[in-house]
Amino acid sequence: MNRRPLDVTYTNRMEYAHAWDVQKEIVGKLDAGEARETLMLLQHPPTYTIGSQRHPEHLLFTPEQLKEKGISVFQIDRGGDITYHGPGQLVGYPLLVLGNREALNLHGYLRSLEEVIIQLLASYGIEGSRKPEYTGVWIGNLKIAAIGVKFNKCKQRRGFVTSHGFAFNIKSGIQHEGFEGIVPCGIQEYGVTSLEDCTQQSFSVEQIAREIVPYFEQQFSFAAQWQTHSFQ
Repeated sequence: MNRRPLDVTYTNRMEYAHAWDVQKEIVGKLDAGEARETLMLLQHPPTYTIGSQRHPEHLLFTPEQLKEKGISVFQIDRGGDITYHGPGQLVGYPLLVLGNREALNLHGYLRSLEEVIIQLLASYGIEGSRKPEYTGVWIGNLKIAAIGVKFNKCKQRRGFVTSHGFAFNIKSGIQHEGFEGIVPCGIQEYGVTSLEDCTQQSFSVEQIAREIVPYFEQQFSFAAQWQTHSFQ
């Protein structure tokens, strides 16, 4: 099978505003045919992002508490509600060109992102699942990965370029660090979990970043090429 090349990067810590700027730059270059498709893997400092559904009541911390805890807040252009990003969580931003055939199945792109994480979980003997009414990946009634994307309509070609992506909880205890200050994705009846909590094993986020790439390659028919440059 002929696989498209995919640039892959991992950054241990990247400020959210900078990562958002980098995404927008690459989206523009992909639209113009001036860049290769890219998977950015990284960790953010403590950050809340609020998607297009705009429910400010789902942010529970006061401005004073946010300042005390050092958590930034961004209103952004992806779909969905509020979520948390922070150390111990693997964030993935696939910047991909969806052509004519794929553009007709944007919903399928979300399911494919979920499948990447479900397959990685299966390699550790964990059954990841979906809930029909929500995006993301679940372990029973606990969410282990959130997904929120934007489909950027191309201006210089037909189709879309994707941005934003997934947030996969890796380190134990992350659910007590930032998620307690929000109603995650507006879902009140369910909680969150992490890979370490599910396996009782210890992982570095970079380890899982490297392990997830083959599943991404398989699901989207890419040939990954790790890049040494950083977007710092």
